[in-house]
Amino acid sequence: MTTRKRPAFGGLIYFSIALSLGLYFTFAAVQGDYGLLRRAEVMAQKDELSARLDELNVEVARMENLTHRLSDDYLDLDLLDEQARDVLGMLRSDEIVIR
Repeated sequence: MTTRKRPAFGGLIYFSIALSLGLYFTFAAVQGDYGLLRRAEVMAQKDELSARLDELNVEVARMENLTHRLSDDYLDLDLLDEQARDVLGMLRSDEIVIR
């Protein structure tokens, strides 16, 4: 009697499942919600927002300086004159406006 050897489907199935899981987890590690590409996007956004925060901190410092210079405790007459001219359109009587 000759014995027929069956093909090893068990090994093939095991290999295909292992390959599928490996590919899935590799894809998830690269392009998933917490993957490498998302991390790069978040880091770029962090850098952009940090730069914007620095710009806003400079603007806040400038505004605090101007506010302090127009406060009751410390009055900068040159700044007051500049603001009156700019906002109210005031002029001194000895000035001539050329447009």
